[in-house]
Amino acid sequence: MISIRKATILDISLIAEFQQKMALETEGIILDRNILNRGVTSVFDHPGKGFYLIAESESESAGCMMLTPEWSDWRNGKFLWIQSLYVEPRFRQKGIFKAMYRHVQMIVAGSDEWMGLRLYVVRNNLKAMEAYSKVGMDGDHYRMFEWVK
Repeated sequence: MISIRKATILDISLIAEFQQKMALETEGIILDRNILNRGVTSVFDHPGKGFYLIAESESESAGCMMLTPEWSDWRNGKFLWIQSLYVEPRFRQKGIFKAMYRHVQMIVAGSDEWMGLRLYVVRNNLKAMEAYSKVGMDGDHYRMFEWVK
């Protein structure tokens, strides 16, 4: 059975560990653990930045995602961005992402505050794109551009 819960400050170390694994796996980046711990902690210190969900399966932490709000003047409401999504390799292909996504989708569907869900994905992460398509997300509408200091 898969359960989804809102993360607490007791999950900071776990979330940081998952984020290190995700960055290395998807982009070949080794994140500085001190900066990462402060970044994760900042989300708990400033709830307006977003929140984390933890997926558990077989009484173990199987994955997490961060959700961050974005204001849309076009819709006079907010979108939730799925970010920092990670599922432990041994739990993949077992419905973990789908369960997290459906959980968030229900939050959005049941609220006048939220207009929809968005995410971005690294271009070469084909497995992730396939998973997002399977739950009904459309990747054809926008293309993301960024500048990073």
